[in-house]
Amino acid sequence: MFVKSFDGVQLRYVVDTNPIAKATIVINHGFAEHLGRYEYVAEVLCKAGYTVYRYDTRGHGQTLNKLGHVTDYVMWIKDCETMVELAKEQHPDLPVFMLGHSMGGLITAMYGIAYPHVLQGQVFSGPAVNTLPQANALNRTALKSLSKIKPDFMINNPVEDAICSDPQVVEDYKNDPLVLHKASVKFLEQFLIKAPQYVQSNVQAYDYPCLLLYGTKDTIVPPEVTRGFYEAIGSEDKTIIKYDDLYHEILNEPMKDTILKDIVEWLDARA
Repeated sequence: MFVKSFDGVQLRYVVDTNPIAKATIVINHGFAEHLGRYEYVAEVLCKAGYTVYRYDTRGHGQTLNKLGHVTDYVMWIKDCETMVELAKEQHPDLPVFMLGHSMGGLITAMYGIAYPHVLQGQVFSGPAVNTLPQANALNRTALKSLSKIKPDFMINNPVEDAICSDPQVVEDYKNDPLVLHKASVKFLEQFLIKAPQYVQSNVQAYDYPCLLLYGTKDTIVPPEVTRGFYEAIGSEDKTIIKYDDLYHEILNEPMKDTILKDIVEWLDARA
């Protein structure tokens, strides 16, 4: 299914419907991912009493725009608003939650700052809300300069063996035809520099009820990024949980069911 966003771009989405749902959840996937990598997460949340909306964020998957290219991080915020409005339109009596992983956590945080008092709460998994090691590795100055000269120049996406401790998850990621293998310098500038700057400049204004989750062996979004966000936000209702020895994709780790149970318990208390 597709829904038209603010500028006419068609966002691909899938809905896992629970006919007696207590709330809806919009999921924002991570960089280079697509909605299909959250099938199990959606299945568990749906069985727990939630109707789940997954979509391919702009520049990813089967959403109908140029793969790996975005010109302004604001587009991600507006696309996210399109999905929230769709969930509200189709289920007007249900509260809406949001879940975001990594870059999806960044989008979730930006939405939370730009659109306060719309959602019931937000859940974050290793959110990329501050400068990451990847930005330094790419050289921030060079990235900003190149994005002005040749914004659509494509850079190979290095496959991260560190995404998960489960070798099968890593292998499946490498072989997934819908995983993004290249991204433009403009996309990377918006994702790694501009969007995190927006969050950090407005972080104290963020006040949603939120649950922040991270693995202690996450080298992609280091634990201090998640902890720093937790400490800086203005939310009164905020919870942070660390999972020892887990890598970046905690929702794909062998103990994912324990983590999903923690998420469901948090959601149930606020639905």
